[in-house]
Amino acid sequence: MNNLIIKNADQVVTCSGFEGKRGREMSDLHVIEGGTVIVTGGIISHVLHPGEEIPVSERDYTLIDAGGKALLPGFVDPHTHFVFGGYREEEFSWRMRGDSYMDIMNRGGGIVNTTRATREATEEELMESGRQRLDAMMRLGITTVEGKSGYGLDRDTELKQLRVMRRLNETHPMDIIPTFMGAHAIPEEWKGKEDEFVDFNIREMFPLVAGEKLAEAVDIFCEKGVFSVEQSRRYLAAAREHGFLLKMHADEIVPMGGAELAAELRCLSADHLLQASDEGIRAMAQADVVATLLPLTAFSLREKYARGREMIDTDCMVALATDLNPGSSFSASVPLLFAIACIYMRLSPEEAVSAFTINSAAAINRADYIGSIDVGKQADLILLQFPSYKFLPYHVGMNIVETVIKRGRIVVKN
Repeated sequence: MNNLIIKNADQVVTCSGFEGKRGREMSDLHVIEGGTVIVTGGIISHVLHPGEEIPVSERDYTLIDAGGKALLPGFVDPHTHFVFGGYREEEFSWRMRGDSYMDIMNRGGGIVNTTRATREATEEELMESGRQRLDAMMRLGITTVEGKSGYGLDRDTELKQLRVMRRLNETHPMDIIPTFMGAHAIPEEWKGKEDEFVDFNIREMFPLVAGEKLAEAVDIFCEKGVFSVEQSRRYLAAAREHGFLLKMHADEIVPMGGAELAAELRCLSADHLLQASDEGIRAMAQADVVATLLPLTAFSLREKYARGREMIDTDCMVALATDLNPGSSFSASVPLLFAIACIYMRLSPEEAVSAFTINSAAAINRADYIGSIDVGKQADLILLQFPSYKFLPYHVGMNIVETVIKRGRIVVKN
């Protein structure tokens, strides 16, 4: 029975809203001190202030006393590559000695290295490793995750990745939102034929993925030495014609005008953005593009962090994500994410919470359904072992999530 009454929480951090928040709105978490939340049939049915009478029969509900704890929406991770084969630990050591991400990629490492391993992995092997990663993420309070393909770069392996995500979505408590990223890199067999590879994705892959309903969005790595702005524009415009939402890896390593292109096409989100220009940031704010920032990637690559503070001050909708992948961010550490976002990217704790709940839900087109504690939303909730959300960045590097609730059912007790 997924009926719950969660009583007497020191804080009910509602993050209330049904769309992404921008600029100053990100600082208002709509906290209820001493509040109670009632879940009926897996949906939030009541959000009560202290002194308000509980309007249901308690004998039909499981009671949780949340005294001394903070209750928050489940975290939403809107950018991961969690289905992959193999690892790249050797490349990590190369980066530590000074080799750049692009240097490694240009000599056959990077994404293409993982592509070989993912092509060789069976669907069952990808299922098992994917399930283990989802379990680990759920223990950290993540209740919804976006997963990208892009480690096949051929017909069969791309479809294999997406089908694995669909099977995991059907069998794992986590909600998985699939994105097709056929244009993640140039595979070895298409070197020198980049335009033809874009055509291959448009002509062959888009109809297949759309026909099987394997993905909601498409993504492309718009980057020097990977896909140009014009190639990205052509790919994304064609994807929209097939009914896909649009996402971009933009301005990560070299300033390319990716943020501007995301605004021009009114993409759902533009991600990374380490090198985004002032003009690009303003354009994203005006076009309602969610700026999804990936601090664990910059940390792992020893790159400067995206300008989250300036983006919020420019009235952007800013989201956070882990970018879990085997190369540039082999981590889904929520504690580290919050610490870096607040300490080094200069987000306030309130802004960081908004960025990893309601705004990250907006980055996957789910802000009307998850990402806040509002009546009518799916009951994806977490209880912290401390009385305030401010412990998330303050207790540096430590998982303080005690209980994870998914659709009104307790799925994790740490």
